[in-house]
Amino acid sequence: MALRERLAAQIAATGPLSLAEYMTICLHDPQAGYYATRPGLGAGGDFITAPLVSQMFGELIGLWAAACWQAQGAPPRFRLVEMGPGDGTLMADLLRAGATVPGFVEAADLWLVEVSRPLRDRQAERLSTARAQWCDSLDQIPDGAPMILVANELLDCLPTRQFVRTPEGWAERMVGLDAAGDLTFGLAAPLPAKGRPGAVGAVFESSPAQAALGSQIGARLAADGGAALLIDYGPAAGEEGGDTFQALKGHQKVDPLACPGEADLTVHADFAAVAEAARAEGAEARPLLTQAEFLRRLGIEARASALARSRPDRADQIGRQFERLTAQDQMGVLFKVLALHRPGFIPPAFEAD
Repeated sequence: MALRERLAAQIAATGPLSLAEYMTICLHDPQAGYYATRPGLGAGGDFITAPLVSQMFGELIGLWAAACWQAQGAPPRFRLVEMGPGDGTLMADLLRAGATVPGFVEAADLWLVEVSRPLRDRQAERLSTARAQWCDSLDQIPDGAPMILVANELLDCLPTRQFVRTPEGWAERMVGLDAAGDLTFGLAAPLPAKGRPGAVGAVFESSPAQAALGSQIGARLAADGGAALLIDYGPAAGEEGGDTFQALKGHQKVDPLACPGEADLTVHADFAAVAEAARAEGAEARPLLTQAEFLRRLGIEARASALARSRPDRADQIGRQFERLTAQDQMGVLFKVLALHRPGFIPPAFEAD
């Protein structure tokens, strides 16, 4: 039975699903979930991430990680963690750049947090010479050593709830069935509108899963030291996100109810909630940087120039990649960078803020 039919049967039997429940099933159902069966990264897939745009992205993050390690006294052992490693490109570029700093790669206890079996296979192939270990969640990684963590486009695929302001109060958006038995959006019974303003029709999103991850990372950093870098698309501080739920298939937005399990489902990252949760566990958080500002502080202009000089036949392509990563109308401003860290340590590129 197709996932769409199974969802309809489940809703008919037990009632509508929250948006968070719907996202979880569509992305991770063992038989037909998007990440469980058909994750489509890259130009020939459904979406492209910054590491796949250019090697510069992962290389600069590798130098950032190595600088973090050095600034914390170059411990002889630390956990190097990537959550949601995609096809392994970012980590491969990170390790290649990090290897230019003596001792960094040798000190790294490398862990990849990945629940998708197809992606694990692709990561293992790309990182075949690395001493990598895989796990399903951060709490499976041994504690007792500093951690340097990177997560690019992870927060956006964590399940999120949506609420809509009605004349009677805030009502949760649900996925139910219409008269013909097709999937459709609806609203649960509204709750009294206390404590949160909003005009009728306003939408706000709440992701307990994103906040829980912030708590996990914050507790680990407070206890063991280190820093974490979370890069994703989302609003700047003080901005309201509204309705950001979308589905991507073949690099195009599609109806998120039309093809369950066949499209990537995403929402904007709630950086404020993640930072607040990390602080509550004793970690600290730096003010957000745009991706463009973060990469510029790490020297992307110099790296792009060096690559273009070494490969003049690819100079135009490298220029386009630079623009894709940093331009205001591309990834440069929509994507933000959140740094979490142990108290008293300010990660590289965030010193001025």
